[in-house]
Amino acid sequence: MRETSKAQILKRSSIFSGLSDDELAALAELAFEYSFMPDQFVFWDGDAPERFYVITEGSVKVVKHSSQGKEFIIAFFGPGEMFGEVAVFENKSYPASAQAVARTRVLGIRREDFLAFLTDRPQVALRIINVLGGRLRDAQGRLRDLAGERIEQRIAAVLVMLSSKLGDTLPFTRQEIADMAGTTTETTIRVMSQLRSRGITRSVRGKVTILDAEKLRLLSEGRPRV
Repeated sequence: MRETSKAQILKRSSIFSGLSDDELAALAELAFEYSFMPDQFVFWDGDAPERFYVITEGSVKVVKHSSQGKEFIIAFFGPGEMFGEVAVFENKSYPASAQAVARTRVLGIRREDFLAFLTDRPQVALRIINVLGGRLRDAQGRLRDLAGERIEQRIAAVLVMLSSKLGDTLPFTRQEIADMAGTTTETTIRVMSQLRSRGITRSVRGKVTILDAEKLRLLSEGRPRV
C-alpha cells in the first residue's frame, strides 16, 4: 500500500483527523499493513501492547473470555476505526482480545515508533489526549443511558450501531447480540422474536437482517412502540 493511501486511511480516524498533511505523511511511514482471516485473533487478552491498529477493510470485535470460556463482546469496530490504542498509550497489557469478524486488513503502528513520533510533536499528543478524554465521557454517558433503557431499546440500539457499520445483514448470533446489549440470550431471543413478528428484522442461521431500519431507529431512541 502506498504511503498516500495509508495517510488517507489514518485521517479517517477521529484521533488523527486533525493532523496536517505533513504529520499524516510522517505517521503513514510508521504504519504497516496486516491481514487477518475471519475468526483470526489480532491480539490476545494479556498480550504486551506492541501496536495499535486502524481498520482498512473488514471488522473486528473485542472480546473478553470468562474462566469458563464464555465469550463476552465488549466492542465492535469497522473501517476507519482504531482499536488497541488505550493499552498502547498506557503501556499496559491488552485488557481483552481482538478478533477479526470477516476478512480484515488493518494498519498497525508500533508503540515505540509512535512515541518517537510524538516526541517532537507535543501538540499532536495534546489533541490525542483531548479526543480520548471525549471518548471516555461518551462511554460514561452511554453507561448511564444503558442503566435507564428498556431491554428492547438496548437491543435495538446495538442493531442500529452494527448496521451503520456493516449494512442491513449482520453476521451475529443472538448470543453475541445479547452479550453486546448486556442481557441474557433468553431475553434476546424473546425480543428478537417480537421484532420479527413486527416486520422489523429477520433472523436466519446466525445472521440478522434489518427489514425496517426506520422503525428500528425509533425503537433505539426510546420512541413510542411502532
